[in-house]
Amino acid sequence: MWDRTQIDEGLILAEQALSGEPGPFALQAAIAAVHARAGRKDETDWAAIKRLYDVLEQVEPSAVVRLNRAVAVAMTAGPSEALAILDSLDESGALNDFHLLHAARAEFSERLGRIADAEKSFARALELVTNESERRFLSRRLAQVRKLVHAGR
Repeated sequence: MWDRTQIDEGLILAEQALSGEPGPFALQAAIAAVHARAGRKDETDWAAIKRLYDVLEQVEPSAVVRLNRAVAVAMTAGPSEALAILDSLDESGALNDFHLLHAARAEFSERLGRIADAEKSFARALELVTNESERRFLSRRLAQVRKLVHAGR
């Protein structure tokens, strides 16, 4: 349902923005462009996204950039490495009240078979979320994980 013409125009603009010394907005545009190029979710070039987040973290270091980079790390190197990044974010305390940190931890924990940890993290994310559509999504994910807990996984 995306407008392919607008996406193509945006891709050209993102490439132009990356010429020379790219700033944070150009890097964010490039990350969005990689996502937009993928016809389907499983066609996303996560290695390119990770490389762009590596650069963005150097140009504009922040806890949110590190969290987003952790997602790319999970998709390229696996959830264990991504959880290590989240652990360092936990130690800093910068995102303790940010629902997406806990949602990411839940997803990574579930992928590793740490279902009780996933349940706890989804519950915490649900406590913090304010967006109604995200609340519905997190409620569904928490229910799915709780079924696994009760099934003895």
